[in-house]
Amino acid sequence: MAEPSKYETLIAAARDGTPAVTVVAHPCDESSLRGALDAAAAGLIEPVLVGPEAKIRRVAAEHGLDLGGREIVDAPHSHAAAARAVALIRAGKGELLMKGSLHTDELMKEVIAAETGLRTERRISHVFIMDVPGHPETLFITDAAINIFPSLDDKRDIVQNAIDLWAGIGMGTPRVAILSAVETVTTKIPSTIDAAALCKMADRGQITGGFLEGPLAFDNAVDPEAARIKGLGGPVAGRAQILVVPDMEAGNMLAKNLSFLARADAAGVVVGARVPIVLTSRADSVRTRMASCAVACLQSNAMRRAAAVPAV
Repeated sequence: MAEPSKYETLIAAARDGTPAVTVVAHPCDESSLRGALDAAAAGLIEPVLVGPEAKIRRVAAEHGLDLGGREIVDAPHSHAAAARAVALIRAGKGELLMKGSLHTDELMKEVIAAETGLRTERRISHVFIMDVPGHPETLFITDAAINIFPSLDDKRDIVQNAIDLWAGIGMGTPRVAILSAVETVTTKIPSTIDAAALCKMADRGQITGGFLEGPLAFDNAVDPEAARIKGLGGPVAGRAQILVVPDMEAGNMLAKNLSFLARADAAGVVVGARVPIVLTSRADSVRTRMASCAVACLQSNAMRRAAAVPAV
């Protein structure tokens, strides 16, 4: 019997927990509404639909989608839906936030608002959860969607967010590669200096919970033979599980190369906010949408457990 895929394992693990109450902002087209309802049918989430009620009901009727008595919070347009969805989370009415058929910028503007948003002391960042055919392990790529040119302090939070997500969804202690074009430190390539600094931060306890190595080039981060040829030892080289990219341009290109050339699936979640945020795309497959929800649910469950532990 074939072993379950990486995503199927995550989805099965998420089904073992309590469905997370998920505020869905403006699910006003078939793909976003179907995605929320499919995740609910799979036992992953309990959706609260926020948007123009008449439009949501019309989309459901046009595409044969059963709303099944789901709660709908009426909001006149996408901007109002984003603001209302974030307000519901702040009021404790939801454990996850999910993007519907509105622009990512429109939702994230409300998320990062200083007075009314969902920010914490951490920099908010995005993680792609990649299932690459032929590669034995799940790969995280961060940050390829939110932070364009992150500073060193931003990268510290990006790394810690990814480590916490990996551990929170039950995958143990991750091996983290800080990527650049080369594996040696040089002033000619600033990202190599950031990589070295991040590794020293981990040595000094400023980043915890993972094994860090960098700078590493992509080949010697993920391929044991490439690492061996370059004489790179240690737990990370050739066996990295989290790939931290220098900037959003590099990360976006890497994730899309894997998606379109290696036919990888790319689920995604935003971390570092008060709750996990599922950023879906109209191009996402049903399986990818489910995996994104599963990862967010597992992280939400981990946050719930951590909040229940009394401070020492």
